[in-house]
Amino acid sequence: METRRKIAIIVAGGSGTRMGSAIPKQFLDLAGKPVLWHTIHSFVRAYSDMEIVLVLPEAHFDYVTPWLGEFNTVAPVTLVKGGETRFHSVKNGLQQVDGPAVVFVHDGVRPLVSTSLIQACYETALAEGSAIPVVDMKDSIRETDGRGNRAVDREKYKIIQTPQTFLSEWLLPAFALPYDPLFTDEATVVERQGHSIQLVPGEDSNIKITRPLDLTIAGALLKDIQ
Repeated sequence: METRRKIAIIVAGGSGTRMGSAIPKQFLDLAGKPVLWHTIHSFVRAYSDMEIVLVLPEAHFDYVTPWLGEFNTVAPVTLVKGGETRFHSVKNGLQQVDGPAVVFVHDGVRPLVSTSLIQACYETALAEGSAIPVVDMKDSIRETDGRGNRAVDREKYKIIQTPQTFLSEWLLPAFALPYDPLFTDEATVVERQGHSIQLVPGEDSNIKITRPLDLTIAGALLKDIQ
């Protein structure tokens, strides 16, 4: 099977607003390490030749420089300044991609992504061009508008996770497009180029830490994983 250069663009641009913390959520303590440390570790553990591009506000560089050297990677972790929106942050990270590669775009506050999911995304993207992890909706949902609300079939909907994974020859041209507010994630940008999106099974444990309860859950899950 073909092998490709592997590049993980980890986007960590959030603040601590919803966490009620002065410290940005990606730097809060999780089992003795910053949340973002665990996220990077997940990718380094998945493939020995993984390259890491870390995109975050320039003001946050000092949070990560003391411990980035802990990662024994094929290349030093590259720090890239974030942009005005997620689209612009990912675009800045993609400037580090030259030549054929499989590119993972991952939320910095999803620290529990497993080796098996990262590898499944790589293999699917290599074969199909893209790989987007999704999980089923477990709650009933209703659609609301100005006239009222109605029940909808949750079986028709999926919850999107990261890493959203693509061949570089799909992702780079897509991010050369002008920014559109309808670009809610990387898949919507690639779709604009006419590519189809391949879904892969995600993981319930691959949670996004945005509120204090999420940090508590992540701590409990991490104990089970270890």
